[in-house]
Amino acid sequence: MKDRKILFLVQAAMIAAIYVVLTALAAGFDLASGMIQVRFSEALTILPFFTTAAVPGLTIGCLIANLVTGGSIYDIIFGTLATLLGAAGTYLLRKHRYLCSLPPIASNAIIIPFVLTYGYGVPGGIPLQMATVGAGEAICCLFFGQILITALLPIRTQVFDPQ
Repeated sequence: MKDRKILFLVQAAMIAAIYVVLTALAAGFDLASGMIQVRFSEALTILPFFTTAAVPGLTIGCLIANLVTGGSIYDIIFGTLATLLGAAGTYLLRKHRYLCSLPPIASNAIIIPFVLTYGYGVPGGIPLQMATVGAGEAICCLFFGQILITALLPIRTQVFDPQ
């Protein structure tokens, strides 16, 4: 029992750390914020498909990433909330490989345009931002996320539930 708790904490911490590093990398290419976003870290939002530890890991990773990349208070709060909702939705749809990618796309496409408009004053209107944020999220979650699932499926028990 104690080993499972330690495994959960280690997995959550590692996922959070990887999320922060990938977001910082995307920020270096100016892809982590703004109307057109392709946060490489968002591919990790499929990890609740494999482990519940990914839900707090992704949430904490997003919170830290938004703090270290200079996010506005709205982004720190509501961007983190969008990631939490997306990760929880992925976990709820974990039995459906392709559908599990949809909750992070939807939560970010709905929430982040309001953050961009009211937190950063990005022009263009919320419907356009929903389309652009949703497109960037689809690239990360559907394309890269499904590649990640394919890569991790053969080793899932060794990585996420070792004996």
